[in-house]
Amino acid sequence: MSQTEDRAHADVAPGDEYAHEEFGSGLRSYLIGLGLALLLTAASFWVAQTEVMWAPAIPVALLTFAIAQMGVHLVFFLHLTSGPDNTNNIMALAFGVLIVFLLFGGSVWIMHHMNTNMMAPVEGGVRMPMQQGVPLQPQPGMPMQHGGGGHH
Repeated sequence: MSQTEDRAHADVAPGDEYAHEEFGSGLRSYLIGLGLALLLTAASFWVAQTEVMWAPAIPVALLTFAIAQMGVHLVFFLHLTSGPDNTNNIMALAFGVLIVFLLFGGSVWIMHHMNTNMMAPVEGGVRMPMQQGVPLQPQPGMPMQHGGGGHH
């Protein structure tokens, strides 16, 4: 084997190992990816429906299987590798992931702070019952305030 052929085989990912061969040989890579994807999907359903696992560990297991599933799809079906030809693809993927995390994290952060800052004060303020369809009744010891526009 020459040095050029050695180098060509050194940077080959699982999804790209048969890229230079016939269609039937490349099919093997797709079938391996399909098998792994089906196995991860079945494992996710099993984890979600079993009572064998500790309940707080179920979301962690599902997240792990989801990340593994994304990896299988990226490598075996989209042929995303770490080779020099795919540097732009990896950078675009990393940028997309960053944007998604910023949008998601920023939205959760904003909603949390809006929820915290918009709640009725409990200490040092007047707490009035807020029930839908029921007129607000003043609490004992609270001065009566008349709003404008009503009959006296």
